[in-house]
Amino acid sequence: QVQLVNSGGGLVQPGGSLRISCAASRYTLEYHNIGWFRQAPGKEREGVSCISSNGTTWYAESVKGRFTISRDNAKTTVYLQMSNLKPEDTAVYYCAATAPYYNGSYLRGYDYWGQGTQVTVSS
Repeated sequence: QVQLVNSGGGLVQPGGSLRISCAASRYTLEYHNIGWFRQAPGKEREGVSCISSNGTTWYAESVKGRFTISRDNAKTTVYLQMSNLKPEDTAVYYCAATAPYYNGSYLRGYDYWGQGTQVTVSS
């Protein structure tokens, strides 16, 4: 069972930066696709970014050039570095993991979810 813990959210002004984390305790995420999703009040959950087990990355058009997804060397933590944040980025951000060696769409196949972390962009 993969247990994911999200952290790093908070309040930031427009144009600011924030890094959120997705950690798996005593478990390597090396063979899993890891995705970041977000859900704003009154809106459906949407995919933000994904990093595959081989390191390929994907970004939603709305965050391209502003967000960067990465893994640490120990492959136990995945980060989402968010820059030039906008009020419309305000949401609860969740990370999720697929089963090992999943080879489907970047936005599907997620079996394990973190608890979410609130990101609020406001002046």
